[in-house]
Amino acid sequence: MQIDISELAEAFPEFRVAVVLFDGLSIPPIRPEPLDRAIAEREAAALERFGATELSAIDGVAAWRRAYRAFGIKKTSYRSSVERLMKNVLAGRRLPGINGFVDAYNAVSLAHVLPIGADDLDHVAGDIAFRFARPGDSFLDMAGGEDGEGGAGEDPPKPGEVVYADGEKVLCRRWNWRQDMRSLVLPATRRAVVTIQSNGWGSVEAAADDLLRLVAGTSGGRAAVFVAGRDRPRVEIVPPAV
Repeated sequence: MQIDISELAEAFPEFRVAVVLFDGLSIPPIRPEPLDRAIAEREAAALERFGATELSAIDGVAAWRRAYRAFGIKKTSYRSSVERLMKNVLAGRRLPGINGFVDAYNAVSLAHVLPIGADDLDHVAGDIAFRFARPGDSFLDMAGGEDGEGGAGEDPPKPGEVVYADGEKVLCRRWNWRQDMRSLVLPATRRAVVTIQSNGWGSVEAAADDLLRLVAGTSGGRAAVFVAGRDRPRVEIVPPAV
């Protein structure tokens, strides 16, 4: 299996991604108490650090706003996943409770101000890539498409849009805006692939280390980390050793 970001290297030379493969997971369906306490501490730290700061002035948010504008996204309704997390926490809302694995990587995303996404590896086909959208790309939107109405539906990306895709479908539209519903990480997931993304700000390596610690304490399993960037845009990624 390979991660490929070569198509974006010229337009976005600062883009880097850490890919973390997990195997042998045992995901709690409800956020465990120790993880809940850790998340509460991170929420409080974000409020203390950024509570008096305009959202657009937070470095990790600003970096992704620039990246989105660079591929033609100007509407404020389309924001990076980390901006949505940060906006909610700064408004006094807690990180949503989804399951022990997803809650853990959202906590890492908030603390490091980096977008993070995950997919069930058993529902990922072939190699993975961050690239520009292509004719025929398939995306099944869990929120019902652009207007968010009417339930799940096919909602292919626009020409020129940056996407994260496998060999069969788009896994996430607008780089890290919204995930395809077919590869969601659920309590039944045993293998997962996580992407930690930076675009000129933040350390994907530090965030990956943090993620390994949090997931080990909540969902167990084994993990392996790989990093791609402009100087190494294609990287072979292999499952963690038993």
